[in-house]
Amino acid sequence: MFASTSSSLATRTNLRRLLRLRLVMTVVLGAAAAIAMLYYDVALPMHTVVGAMLLMLMLNGMTWWRLRHPMPVSDIELLMQLLLDMGVLSVLFYKAGGYTNPFVWMYLLPLIVAAVALPSRFVWLVASLAIACYSGLMFWYQPLPSTMPTMMPGMSMSQMDMDMHMMHMHASQSGFSVHLVGMWAGFVVSASVIAIFVERMARSLREYDRLMAEAREQALESERMLALGALAAGAAHELGTPLATMAVVTEELRQTHTDNAELTESLDLLRKEINRCKGILSSLSGSAGELRAEAGLSRPLDAFLQETFSRWQDMRPAIPLALDQQGSSPAPQIVADRALSQAICNLLDNAGDASPDGISVHVRWRIDWLELQIVDNGPGLNSVAQARLGEPGFTTKASVHLESSMHTSADRESVGGLGLGVFLAKSVIERLGGSLQFSNREQGGTLTSVSLPLRRLSHE
Repeated sequence: MFASTSSSLATRTNLRRLLRLRLVMTVVLGAAAAIAMLYYDVALPMHTVVGAMLLMLMLNGMTWWRLRHPMPVSDIELLMQLLLDMGVLSVLFYKAGGYTNPFVWMYLLPLIVAAVALPSRFVWLVASLAIACYSGLMFWYQPLPSTMPTMMPGMSMSQMDMDMHMMHMHASQSGFSVHLVGMWAGFVVSASVIAIFVERMARSLREYDRLMAEAREQALESERMLALGALAAGAAHELGTPLATMAVVTEELRQTHTDNAELTESLDLLRKEINRCKGILSSLSGSAGELRAEAGLSRPLDAFLQETFSRWQDMRPAIPLALDQQGSSPAPQIVADRALSQAICNLLDNAGDASPDGISVHVRWRIDWLELQIVDNGPGLNSVAQARLGEPGFTTKASVHLESSMHTSADRESVGGLGLGVFLAKSVIERLGGSLQFSNREQGGTLTSVSLPLRRLSHE
């Protein structure tokens, strides 16, 4: 999405530059025509010259009106404008001397714009048309009246022998023809060089701009992760005391109401969840400041995954998990990255929340690659969710109401997702060089696909 928007803005900018270039071409052609008629007495076809200039100005007016509207500018639109410019130039040169016109090099200007702004296939199209137009003007054109002298300076026709005169004219015309053929050859070489090298240089610059944009996005994601890390550390510190208080109160209530079996069961469940929260906070505090993969414990990939799935199943025992693992044997050795394990658990949590009746996980690995697919039977994702899933703060979990038998309907609590689970999982997976994608299944539900190279999780 970001790349598409950036490309449209770049094409709009190039169209605005083409508008200015066309204005310069119009001024240059008008000035050249005026100089040719006033100082060199060249009888130019004024109707054609004025008509070509008016067409260029009209095209500029249409372009200016087009740029005032916010509609995206496509490469095809820019290509069509360049082809219109070449058409106007072809008509003008056909009426004004063809390939002998000294301004026939202007065919190169649309080609340069195409080489800088358009994909390679469009560049070669413009280059081929420019060479074809130039070559066609060598055979089909209306010549201008000749202004070259037909006799030697200081000699009259009566003084010049007829044979010498004919030889001189033949030599002059022969030399002029060689010069024009050389101009054509130079034009073909110039057009080819522009199409090959300028296009490649422009492509490299566009690739550099894309990489810089991605680097800025990654830097922004890193800043968000840093902010979330600071927030998590503060939350871990602040939540310790409330959890301890809840544990004490729960135990006191359990001892006080030993005769109420239903209440005791609920208090046992509450105490278990409190212990789980304390365990998570202890794990968070214990892992703070640890070095990442290179200082971790080397383990087989299948054992690491099995431990991750078992830990999630212990936390969510009510949700059935069907596991299918296949890969090379023995499994590749990786460094047990706790962040990756937590990222997989976050994705499993999302799938489990969408499909409480059960989820399935398919794992495939090679010596250097891991493919993991999580399948749920939930309602799937709409177009907005597919586009925004993974952004911090965006969640697909609607608020749900928790109600205890001890409370009235007025005491119900609304709980929803925070929109951080997928964001954190996506950040971890992309940091390791992988990708995370979500898609809707034809039979219903969501398919979560993780592709991960294992090179960053190895000791080598």
